[in-house]
Formats: sequence, C-alpha cells, structure tokens
Amino acid sequence: MEEREFGFSLFKEAVMVRHIGFRRVEELRSFLVNKVPKDVYYSCAYYERPTEEMENKGWLGADLIFDIDADHISTPCKKMHDLWICKECGQMGRGVEPNACPVCGSTKLNSSSWPCEVCLESAKREMIKLVDFMMDDFGFSPDELRIYFSGHRGYHLHVESEVIKEIGQNERKEIVDYLQAVGIDLKYHPFSQRGSLDEKGWGGRIARAIYEFMLRPNLAQDLARLGLNKKAIANITENRDKIIENWKEHGPWNIIRGVGFSTWEKIAYFSLKNQAANIDSVVTTDIHRLIRMGGTLHGKTGFKKVEVPLMSIESFNPFNDAVAFKEDYITIYVLESPKFVLKDESYGPYKDCKVEVPVAVAILLLSKGLARLED
Repeated sequence: MEEREFGFSLFKEAVMVRHIGFRRVEELRSFLVNKVPKDVYYSCAYYERPTEEMENKGWLGADLIFDIDADHISTPCKKMHDLWICKECGQMGRGVEPNACPVCGSTKLNSSSWPCEVCLESAKREMIKLVDFMMDDFGFSPDELRIYFSGHRGYHLHVESEVIKEIGQNERKEIVDYLQAVGIDLKYHPFSQRGSLDEKGWGGRIARAIYEFMLRPNLAQDLARLGLNKKAIANITENRDKIIENWKEHGPWNIIRGVGFSTWEKIAYFSLKNQAANIDSVVTTDIHRLIRMGGTLHGKTGFKKVEVPLMSIESFNPFNDAVAFKEDYITIYVLESPKFVLKDESYGPYKDCKVEVPVAVAILLLSKGLARLED
C-alpha cells in the first residue's frame, strides 16, 4: 500500500487531487471519512516515493490493467437510452451527443450514458473473452487475475504478477496489439493447414471466427459485402451445412470446388474483429495510470466497484450485486429516464415528474444529471 499513489476527485471542486500516499489502511480510512471525496483512485504503479511529482517518484513497476467499457461497444440500445442535455436552454435529445445544440446553438452540452442490461452484458462477454486470452494465450493463472465491475458501464481486469510487473509501455503495447489482432498475417497461423476450432492462440481464434461467420442468418448478404462474386457466394451458401459438418475433421478449405484459400482469407479478416479483445488501449499501456479503487462508489452511478470472482462472472448482476444503498426512500423530480431494474424492482420510464423512490434509485438518477432533489 505504501508504494501506491492515491488520487481523489471532489464534489465541490472539479479537479483531481493526486500525489497522495498512505502507509496504513487506517490512514486512508481516516482521509475518506474527513474529506468524503466523490471518486477514489490508486495507481497501477508501484513507486519508491509516491507522494513526489511524477519525475521524482521512482517507478518500480506496475500491474497490467485492462478496461472494458460499454461506451466502446456497439449496441443498438444506446439510441434509446443515452441522452444529452443543453446547459443553456435545457433542450434534450437521445443518442450520440451533437457538436452543438440544435435549438440554441450552444456547445455547452452534458451527455448521460445509461448503464443498461444489454450494454453491461456485452461488456461482460468481452471480459470473459479477455480472461480466455490471459489464461490460454499468456498462461496466467486464475490467482493472478482479478476482475472488477467498474461501478458504471464496464469491467476492469487487474493482472497482478511479478512476471508482468516490470515491463514497460512498449511491451504493453505489444500485448494490446496481440489482443486486438493488429498487424496479424494469416499465413503465419496454423488455421490455413488444419482449421481446428480447438487450436491454441490466433490459429484457433481465426478458425472460430470463420466458423461463426458461416452460421450467420444472412450469410449471402454478408458474403456480398466482402466483394465475392455471385458464383462463390452461391457455392458457399448452398454447401454451408457440408462445410460446417466437415469442419472439425479437415477444415473447409478444399471442400467446395471453386472456393479457394484467398476467399476464406477474406472471410477471416472480416470476421477477426469478433475474436479480438475490445479494450481501451490507453489504459493498458499507461504505466502510471490511476484506476478506481475497489469497494468505492462510482460518482456517475452510486454503484460500487466490486470484485467479481472468476468462477462467478456468468451469474454476476451489477444491478443487484453492486448496489450500495438498500434502504429508505426519498423524493426527487425526474427530468427523464428510461425504464430500468434495480434490486429486482422495475422503475420508470419517468419524464417531468415527482416520484418517491429508494435511495439507490435516486442516487443513480441524480448522479446521471437526470433528476434533482425535492423538498
């Protein structure tokens, strides 16, 4: 603990207070009680002198951190529940925040991204994929991996291992590139010879990418988007069942006459994005990064950043398991909010109304800027 830097964002001042250190948990607890910060962070890095300015800290190493955020995952529901609000005239809209308010022209806009079930389930799927990478491709043990729900719209993975601790930014960038399939050249991967779905590394991932592509309901249209000619499209779609049935024995490459390896290569490159890890590369490569502290509240939701046991990630439900406030009701005025479920109870949709709701619901809406307190 004494080798970590801590940082805090405050309620009143819109600034980050950092370069703070603590020797004991009791000191940190006392600080939190007295200052009551909005958000609490600590460094992924270990320092000789964590309270000094960056150039004088004495970097000793850093955990490997991954951030998966639903903001970076394409889900159709965002058009329904994400909102923006003009600070000048109060105009509201849905979906992607515009460059300027269409009513008054102001560029002073607030956006509110909503943590819905679909978005967070998509983020969870990405985390499960990332864990597979870490264990199957990099050889980390479950004891070295710590998964957290971020408290907002995603998940964090902390890799805490002496093996990885001292690698620098360039090496971390290499890890990111591997996970995101950057610069991948298919001729160097064994899928071209066997096509085994169980192959380790990118060879198996490429094979699985093509296999999943073949299961698409609109296969012909997807093949056309790749620029394949009509004859190749017809050959593949008419023989889809044969391709899938024979896959595990010898791959699809020579099953269909007139469909060569170059065609499968096009499909592979198109399909790779679904096998690659959807991570924030900036977070992973930053060896001085401050990351939200586990067990603390997220200022945009009031949810806790909670650790998720690896064996329980499938059943983890942030709308139950990360709720910090569970008792009492208060009255708020809601400008607008989508329908949502919290602690197995349904709320909303609300629009321009006064409601009495549980504290956890009120804090979520207040934190999102979608409501205000009522006397």
